[in-house]
Amino acid sequence: MNSRLELPRVYPITDRKLSGLSHAEQVRRLAAAGAALIQLREKHLPADQFYAEAVNAVAAAREAGVILLINDRVDIAKMTGADGVHLGRDDLPPAAARQLLGRDAIIGLSTHSITEATAAAREPVDYVAFGPIFRTDTKPDTEPVVGLGQLAEIRNALPNIPLVAIGGINAENITAVIEAGADSAAVISSAVAGGENIAKNLALLKTAANGSQPSGAK
Repeated sequence: MNSRLELPRVYPITDRKLSGLSHAEQVRRLAAAGAALIQLREKHLPADQFYAEAVNAVAAAREAGVILLINDRVDIAKMTGADGVHLGRDDLPPAAARQLLGRDAIIGLSTHSITEATAAAREPVDYVAFGPIFRTDTKPDTEPVVGLGQLAEIRNALPNIPLVAIGGINAENITAVIEAGADSAAVISSAVAGGENIAKNLALLKTAANGSQPSGAK
């Protein structure tokens, strides 16, 4: 696994529909606003257009000196030279992704229950994501809300695995998420909604997150 990964408190995820901007432009604006780790998430474009967007986004990330992960698509992560991939339940298994991307790639894995999170910690991943913590409209097929209590349970059960919380997180509740034990909070709509406000949105999230004290092992 990748020893250079240090999770930032706020982990923004791109979204073309919410921002009205290309993924590359979102990466540029998020990086300029202080993001260190960004995920490119694209659920609607055909593969060839997704690839073209990813090429430009990776180039923007390289220029800005930030880490860029690709959601779901191990093939596109490999072809574009992205820093890694974020996997879901129906994607390639982490071991297969690790074999394709190599030991230095960053691999994250989404989970939706304590059982899944515990199993994920035994995989060759660099972090485990858990959620949705709160209700979210970003994913229409979202899993049931898990809440802060289960997040705290996972932190206690997995004291040494980097833990990312996701789902409905905003500037009003991110403090509680960090205090429940998350090392990082992944944010979509609260970071990129209204593309002109990306810098302001990210600043609000970072201020709230950095003023909180994480519980648990870290």
